[in-house]
Amino acid sequence: MTDRLPFAGTYTALVTPFRAGKVDAAALEWIIRAQARGGVDGIVPVGTTGESPTVDFDEHIEIVKMSVALSRGKLKVLAGTGGNSTKEAIYLTRAAEEAGADGSLQVAPYYNRPTQQGLFEHFRAIASATKLPIILYSIPGRCGVEIAVDTVRRLADRCPNIVGIKEAGGNVDRVSQLRAALKPSFTILSGDDALTLPFLAAGANGVVSVASNIIPRPVSNLVRAFRTGKPGQALKLHAKYYALFKDLFIETNPAPVKAAMAMLRWIEEDVRLPLVTLAPASRAKLKATLVACGVLKKG
Repeated sequence: MTDRLPFAGTYTALVTPFRAGKVDAAALEWIIRAQARGGVDGIVPVGTTGESPTVDFDEHIEIVKMSVALSRGKLKVLAGTGGNSTKEAIYLTRAAEEAGADGSLQVAPYYNRPTQQGLFEHFRAIASATKLPIILYSIPGRCGVEIAVDTVRRLADRCPNIVGIKEAGGNVDRVSQLRAALKPSFTILSGDDALTLPFLAAGANGVVSVASNIIPRPVSNLVRAFRTGKPGQALKLHAKYYALFKDLFIETNPAPVKAAMAMLRWIEEDVRLPLVTLAPASRAKLKATLVACGVLKKG
């Protein structure tokens, strides 16, 4: 296990709880404290799961500040500060650095679909504007563009503070390609709970998890078991929660995980448009899975 990697392990892609359309600070505090108790290594506020496209700049920065204040000495904070405007991504990243975040998660620019050279220049500009360690975030299903392996390698070579990638393209082969192209000190994180174990087997170092919002201990135990030479234990946890890993994406994230957290009475089931709450059939299937996995009591 390579413990020297700064962002290896389990990082929870935090939901942003809302109440009556506003950020629910009390619920956010409860969630972060639950993550610390659950043994995760860190949290990722205002990423995809945190509904970053629908929070304004003031809310975004305040969520990062709260996450840092509540995590101090307990969890690392990898702040989601990416965007499809380089200028705005730099603004949010500098604000996160000032707030005391431990690192920045930088999603590939969405909608404007830059070339690979455009991606290189975008991430290099952000890296030059901050001292924070940066984790790239490749999620072509949402962004319409993949950060090519060669682009990742070029960025790692040119920018010392680009130290890892969250890989959410659903392709285990990409992990092998990245591992072959990059130094062992470069962190690779799974962006899909259902693929965490296969990714770890191919050379990844951890996960940015949606499921750990509700099952932090099992997810962190899965990752820790594999990384400490206990793949059998990791496989048992993967098998137990695999259906939940899949059903948390039964509709667009984070609507399912927020529905699950509402069923557990942890938060209000409140998402911002254009996202909507789960359809009845999806809700029933998710509830049945939560019960089957032992996360929710039957009734």
